[in-house]
Amino acid sequence: MNPVLKDERKLRIRFSETDPMGIVWHGNYIRYFEDGRESFGARYAIGYLDFYENGLLAPIVKVSSNYKKPVRYGEEVIVETSYVFTESAKLVFDYRILSATTGEVATTGQSTQVFTDSSGKLFIVRPPFYENWLRTHGFIG
Repeated sequence: MNPVLKDERKLRIRFSETDPMGIVWHGNYIRYFEDGRESFGARYAIGYLDFYENGLLAPIVKVSSNYKKPVRYGEEVIVETSYVFTESAKLVFDYRILSATTGEVATTGQSTQVFTDSSGKLFIVRPPFYENWLRTHGFIG
């Protein structure tokens, strides 16, 4: 069984993130996923700056979201970001956006990132930095 790596970040919904009905505009959920990934990366030393320092880029190649309940201006939400282990040379994260007051799930999602070098060449096998990270966190021996 793989370890569970998860991070939570609390956000307050700003007026500029809502549509004319006062509900978060659907495109902003992708931004909240990004906030979750950045918080996760800082906590577990696998953020964009860590990639850059190791000569890597990690572009998003897939993202999905499922909207369960509207989130409104002024509400506080928790962005929960969980790492999903795969054997491939990619990063997969699951997301849940929950009401900070009720705990109800408002949105779920997932993103996939691949690794490239600074010129854009795709890594087909896991780069050494990622291999070391996986080893450090108990995903591989």
